[in-house]
Amino acid sequence: MKFAIALFSAAHAPSSRRALLFAQAALAGGHEIVRLFFYQEGVHSASGNIVTPQDELDLPRLWRDFVTLNKLDGVVCIAAALRRGVLNEEEAQRYERPAVNLPAPWELSGLGQLHDAVQDADRLICFGGP
Repeated sequence: MKFAIALFSAAHAPSSRRALLFAQAALAGGHEIVRLFFYQEGVHSASGNIVTPQDELDLPRLWRDFVTLNKLDGVVCIAAALRRGVLNEEEAQRYERPAVNLPAPWELSGLGQLHDAVQDADRLICFGGP
């Protein structure tokens, strides 16, 4: 089965961990992840500036490692990211901001990427949200 996974909640929210565990289990079960899409507060899971307390799971690092190791398509909604100050090099320069906090392997792109993923997937699984 092919999954598109959307994460709407912040990096420290329980649903972020559930999303990661689901994604890991999906791949371990022989399924495919068409795209991971981080939207609304979920964009914080891709930020390179999140500092996690030592006694908690560093979910942004775990997400980054998971996407990199499995060569997945990790997309961060550009509108949600800009609104929350999550910037890659290009956007930091465009808006003349002094800091970059969206490291590789993340890609900034529009909501159309979620739509495209849904068209290619058998199921859209969403975590978090309103």
